[in-house]
Amino acid sequence: MKKTGIIAAAVVIVLAAGALGWLYFAGWLDRDKPAIRLDSDITAIGKKKDISIAFSDERSGLSGLKVEIVQDNKPRLLAQESFPSRSTRQKVLRLTVEPLLLQLNNGPAVVRITAGDASLFKNETVISEQVRIDMMPPQVYVMSPVNYINQGGAGFIPYRTSKPAALTGVFVDDRFYPGYNIVIGGQPTSVATFAVGTGASASTKIVIFARDSAGNEARTSMPFTIKPKKFRADKVNLSETFLQKIMPEFQGSIPQLQGKTPVEVFGYVNTTLREENSKTIQSVCRKSVNKKLWEGAFHRMRNASPMALFGDERTYLVDGKPFGNSVHLGVDLASTAHAPIEAANNGIVVFAGALGIYGNAVIIDHGLGLFSLYGHLSSIETAVGKPVKKEEKIGLSGLSGLAGGDHLHFSILVGGQFVNPQEWWDPHWIEDNVMKKMNL
Repeated sequence: MKKTGIIAAAVVIVLAAGALGWLYFAGWLDRDKPAIRLDSDITAIGKKKDISIAFSDERSGLSGLKVEIVQDNKPRLLAQESFPSRSTRQKVLRLTVEPLLLQLNNGPAVVRITAGDASLFKNETVISEQVRIDMMPPQVYVMSPVNYINQGGAGFIPYRTSKPAALTGVFVDDRFYPGYNIVIGGQPTSVATFAVGTGASASTKIVIFARDSAGNEARTSMPFTIKPKKFRADKVNLSETFLQKIMPEFQGSIPQLQGKTPVEVFGYVNTTLREENSKTIQSVCRKSVNKKLWEGAFHRMRNASPMALFGDERTYLVDGKPFGNSVHLGVDLASTAHAPIEAANNGIVVFAGALGIYGNAVIIDHGLGLFSLYGHLSSIETAVGKPVKKEEKIGLSGLSGLAGGDHLHFSILVGGQFVNPQEWWDPHWIEDNVMKKMNL
């Protein structure tokens, strides 16, 4: 009998151990708490705030979750959900907080997030995030009431906001140009340099934009006058000599052009490659130093004659028939073969290498969204990241890329958009349109 009892007791122990093991591995005896990850910055909440929260419990599964916002000891329920099946291991909750609908006031509040698991211990995680309710949009004060802007040219505007802004800038129609923070008259000030197209008119919309850390936005119209400017139009005959001389360079570097005729290669270069190069330039110019690096009028290539001007409209002809077109987005300057090319102003080199139709090219950041581009170089004598001074040598002129002869293609860009370089060579234009506004 004793032996039988011992065996029975052992069986019970084994069964109990097995049951406990099963309960453990099944997650019932899980002592770990659920995890909560807040995927949104909720330091400040404006009139409307989208929030994403990730919940997880890989052992026993989630049993429920709750999100509240508490102000003046009054909780407002934002979301609540239960999971009775124990099969939910992960849950991503996306919700929108609208303080006005919740009857919240401007001021401090707490977002309280709770998650429970399905174990026998009913583990629970609670996190509380201090937030600030701020439904007041920033006010924008324009500091320059008179602004004349040339078609195809650049504009510059200083402005201030009633409170710190997370993002500011200028919209020209639908295109955004970021603002930069500097000090004018001992006070924090935002400035934006922007471009207007060659077809800009009185119907062009120019608006100053500001968004605070809570997501509140403000838009203020900017006073401006667009001054018309005439641009040239020309027809360019694509001779067999030109095509046979220039197109093989592109055909050899672009696999999909193998077997194409020179005319077909030009068609690709003038459309697809030109667009790809434009996207590359915009990407390079997306970030600029938050400081004015340039000083005075921009340097123009020495002893050089202009061969083509900014805004020239070109219609290309093959056998006398139109075969594509383009708008020239710089000034072509030519002197002698392999002439020294110098930086137009102080800045930092942000691109140095092959750039499609521009051949060997250099792009320099002059700060506050202003850049210069040097194309068709025969050699590059600088490097990305290198600070350069005005008139410092950066390469030699050449005929790389889509160039029929040795010359420099020189461009000025603001926010990645091309503008007329002739403005930036003119000290009077710079004084009237930039420096006087910076010295208000």
